[in-house]
Amino acid sequence: MSGLMDKIFSKAKQLNKHIVLPEGEEPRIIEAAKKIARLKLARLTLIGDKDKIIKKTGELDGINIINPEVSPKTNTYAEHLFQLRKSKGISMEQAQELVKDPLYFGVLMVKNGDADGMVAGAINPTGNVLRPALQIIKACSGMKTISSCFIMTLPEGSPYGEDGVMIFADCAVNIDPDAESLAEIAISSAHSARVITGIEPVVAMLSFSTKGSAKHENAEKVIKATELVKQRCPEMIVDGELQADAALNSTVAALKAPQSPVQGKANVLIFPDLQSGNIGYKLVQRLANAEAIGPICQGFAKPVNDLSRGCDVDDVVGVVAITALQSK
Repeated sequence: MSGLMDKIFSKAKQLNKHIVLPEGEEPRIIEAAKKIARLKLARLTLIGDKDKIIKKTGELDGINIINPEVSPKTNTYAEHLFQLRKSKGISMEQAQELVKDPLYFGVLMVKNGDADGMVAGAINPTGNVLRPALQIIKACSGMKTISSCFIMTLPEGSPYGEDGVMIFADCAVNIDPDAESLAEIAISSAHSARVITGIEPVVAMLSFSTKGSAKHENAEKVIKATELVKQRCPEMIVDGELQADAALNSTVAALKAPQSPVQGKANVLIFPDLQSGNIGYKLVQRLANAEAIGPICQGFAKPVNDLSRGCDVDDVVGVVAITALQSK
């Protein structure tokens, strides 16, 4: 386990948050829940048939199990769902049926304050995990864009980031964000940097151009996004448009962008689109032997995170700890 994850685990223990895991009958989730409980990283609720779960693993001390089919909360949640979605055409009968879906039940637990966050995706595709969160929890106040980030931890001794820790975004959700969305991705990513990693964000809005070295509408989008970030968060250290070398190397920055507040010391990199973000994080992961933690969802009013269906037990444990930090 990396030094960063040690710090994340320590913070999670102190917070003692309540996280719901809707895929409660899945063997990896059950094993992760046991480890989380043993490490005291969070209080947990598994959603599923208690008899089936106990049959697979035996008694789970200190872990709550809820079956939406028989829960006393089901009718209350169905009414809440109906009120939230009736303007979209949902009927009460549909709400009563939908609330029995573990993903919807889990999101409604979070919405109603019965859990602090939700983690799913071990057996469900991303769309299924995020859809109820988008419908019910929605974005933070003043925000419209749900996005993702990867926490990149570089090998010991790396000169980049804050002690080798960086945030890359958006690498998994928004294919071609406009300037407004790109600005919100930057704001969310800076928040993630503070809350999850503890670093003070220095944000670079990346482009193929540095300070007008090339003229194109793609570069103009990044310039506009940077201006919007500065307007909304004047205290944030942010600059763009910057090429990656000007964002990461102080010598290059002094030549290409001598007035930039980033000064070649960026620890949060905002990519202009999903292609560049996804390619960028995978290149760093492979060529620099970096650890890529994520994707971590950001921008929701309350935290919901999506696992890879190829995740292992330790992946689940790590995401649950991160979700606990996001619920502060």
